[in-house]
Amino acid sequence: MAKHRVYSIAFKRQLVAKYAAGEALSGLARRHGICRNLIRVWVAKAEAGEFDEEVEASNLLVEYEGRIAALERLVGRQALEIEFLKGALKHGRSSKSGTTSVIAGPPVSASPKAAG
Repeated sequence: MAKHRVYSIAFKRQLVAKYAAGEALSGLARRHGICRNLIRVWVAKAEAGEFDEEVEASNLLVEYEGRIAALERLVGRQALEIEFLKGALKHGRSSKSGTTSVIAGPPVSASPKAAG
């Protein structure tokens, strides 16, 4: 399966500029090993202004805000887990006076006569 490649904005701008200067789409695609349709998409995005530095900075800001929100959710979840485990630890320590056993019931006699 082909690995998804990520291209920098500078590289995309460079190819769009070459295409705008009159270089053939098929030649650009072949030389850089990418699909012609991808260059078409980049040209459309460049014409829409998506490769401007301000747009790039705002997209980066949105991406970072998303990462921060995900990390905040993770920290909140871990804080809840810590509180839960602290409570479980407190409840586990309070029952030291009694014997703990998997089987509940009266103690088992060692001699067969006492059991009968």
